[in-house]
Amino acid sequence: MSFSRTLLSAAIGMLLPLGAAQACGPDFPYRLLSDRAGALNELPEGNFAFEISRIGPDIDGLAKAGPATLELYWDEDSQRYVDARIGVEKEQFDEARYALISHLRTLTDARQAEAEGAQLPAELRLYTAGAVAFAEHDMALAADYFRRVLALAEAERPLRGTWAAYSLGRALAELAVSAPEEVLDDAAALQRQHDLRQQAVQAFQQARALSVAGNSDPLDLGVASLGEEARLVLEDGDWNTAIRLYASQARQGSTTGYSSLRQLSSRLARLDDEQLRPLLAGDEVQQLLAAQLFSRLDAYDTEGKASQRLLGLLQGAPIQAEVADRLAALSYQQGDYQATRNFLERAGDGGLAWWLRAKLALQAGDKNAATQAYARAAQAFPADEDWGWRRTANWDYETLKPRCRIEGEMAILALERGDYLEAFDQLYRSGEIYWQDAAQVAERVLSSDELKGYVDAQVAAAPPPAEGSEQGYWNRQPATSLRELLGRRLLREGRYAEAAPYFAAAELQQAAREYGTAREQAEDAWTAISRAEGYYRAAKLARTQGLELLGYELSPDEAWAGGNFGVDTPQAVQAGGLFTAAEAALYNANGAQPNKRFHYRWVAADLANRAADLLPPSSQAFAAVLCKASGWINYRDLEGARGYYRRYVQQGPYVEWAGNFGFACQEPDFAGARQRLWEDREQAVRQTLRPFKYWLPLGLLALLVLAIYWQRRRRALAIVDKTAEENRHE
Repeated sequence: MSFSRTLLSAAIGMLLPLGAAQACGPDFPYRLLSDRAGALNELPEGNFAFEISRIGPDIDGLAKAGPATLELYWDEDSQRYVDARIGVEKEQFDEARYALISHLRTLTDARQAEAEGAQLPAELRLYTAGAVAFAEHDMALAADYFRRVLALAEAERPLRGTWAAYSLGRALAELAVSAPEEVLDDAAALQRQHDLRQQAVQAFQQARALSVAGNSDPLDLGVASLGEEARLVLEDGDWNTAIRLYASQARQGSTTGYSSLRQLSSRLARLDDEQLRPLLAGDEVQQLLAAQLFSRLDAYDTEGKASQRLLGLLQGAPIQAEVADRLAALSYQQGDYQATRNFLERAGDGGLAWWLRAKLALQAGDKNAATQAYARAAQAFPADEDWGWRRTANWDYETLKPRCRIEGEMAILALERGDYLEAFDQLYRSGEIYWQDAAQVAERVLSSDELKGYVDAQVAAAPPPAEGSEQGYWNRQPATSLRELLGRRLLREGRYAEAAPYFAAAELQQAAREYGTAREQAEDAWTAISRAEGYYRAAKLARTQGLELLGYELSPDEAWAGGNFGVDTPQAVQAGGLFTAAEAALYNANGAQPNKRFHYRWVAADLANRAADLLPPSSQAFAAVLCKASGWINYRDLEGARGYYRRYVQQGPYVEWAGNFGFACQEPDFAGARQRLWEDREQAVRQTLRPFKYWLPLGLLALLVLAIYWQRRRRALAIVDKTAEENRHE
């Protein structure tokens, strides 16, 4: 499987102009710019959890579900609830009272429990007796005890008021489905059942009201009452109220509400047309089915028959606007564009409706209208609306925030127009969601001055991480990633003095300064050896910290992933479709040199080779820097590594460690190289003068004689001139 995925990733990378081929590894983020036409054409599916949150209202004052209801459970004996109740009672009571209540719960006679608990406060004595009756399935007696608790004054039931109301509802619900004590005809039996259910519903509503009012509710019974009430009204055939209650329960954070609506949507979908058609008049039923269809919960239905049937039934119903846009989206996803237009006529001005109008305008070739519709869609969606996590068709992941996705699609059109900075801004605003797309534009399309201007104006440095915490590639903030992307680009372009402040960590800032200083020394130092030292210092930094200082965020180095999951030989991109020739030219012009994975290894090797150019070939340093250069690219560029070795063989001195060239390298001795340079110069002079070793002393003697002669002649002439001058004055 891993081998196949690797081959597939490499193939995709060669076929898609901007698709970075990725080998097996963790989940990969969805890239809008990898398939621009596909991104503009696709409308992502909805999220069922978000869709049902639009159905049920919040319950003002009701606390969100906590640990007591968030944990999934499958135990038929409700042991999870028993354990939670025991934990609460241990916290509420001292050891003696907890022991007494625990003892009472082991009894099988509720009245005995009431008698033995005489020393307890009334609410605890009566509630515990009711719990014993409930455990013995004597629901009538249990209900009587729970009513007695609720009949107490509010100040006398601070701990068990909510519990009693909730338990009363459960007891009455059990009574409703139990056989009556007396014989009743069918009509009377049904009426009894209905009346008991109504009483249970009122009890659950009272439990919720007590919880909202601040009564003790450590077991989240107020939230649980929503689901219990929904189950009862559903048994009476009230689908809409049940759906609304379950949706409110889900909004409170209860997984039970979510799973219950999943089951209800499946039950509705299995009803035949005659059963389902009258139910579609209800708003909540419409919304639940639309949520199921738009969220593609029927993805197993590969032929789409079930969804087509439901969509057809909904088309004939009086659709509300908040359902029409979802059905328009489903029609679009299924390729029925005429139905999409029909539903959009009833969909109003919501964000999803304008998103669909933008896509239809693109299909019609009207990009101006599409841009305007996209703008209205982005404005209509709340910035924090989140449809959750999804898998794309290529198995990439996407956190779908509609506004971010819409702005990302707008960025594709902006790139086609040549508005590169606008496109970058739209992508960057998504934060982590489309960071790779934003990084592609920042790194390969914008000029470094454009990018620097944007960062300086709008991207402040993030605060340093807390002491002891590590900030790796995987959890960096987009602001940090962007600033360091700019810092690395400035270093690559030779703008050393500007680069350091954009790195987050003080250690990296120092390394960036050292790299810049070394490169400047390599260019400006007075002596060749000093320049060679500069090149080598820069080479070592490029090799040991190249990813952090010089690496590309995306191809070929994949710094966003710590250097993992790239391809060794990325291809130059070609214009095509929405990827214009102008953008392709910029993309290729700003590519790595060389365009190979971990390109900074070759940068390091080249810098070491430049150092060798400035060193005496007979020096140990000459051999050492070439050895380092060879080792840094060995196993990645065997021919290049051999080239450095051949240069050493042809020009360099014998060194003992050359037998393992590229692996057992000594550090270059630049002081020895300086000494060797002077020795070589002296030797060069000696070699130059050696043919004249006999004539040279004679020549020097002649020069000496000539110098003496010339000196004496000057003195004689000076005396003559002085005598002549004196005679003139006489």
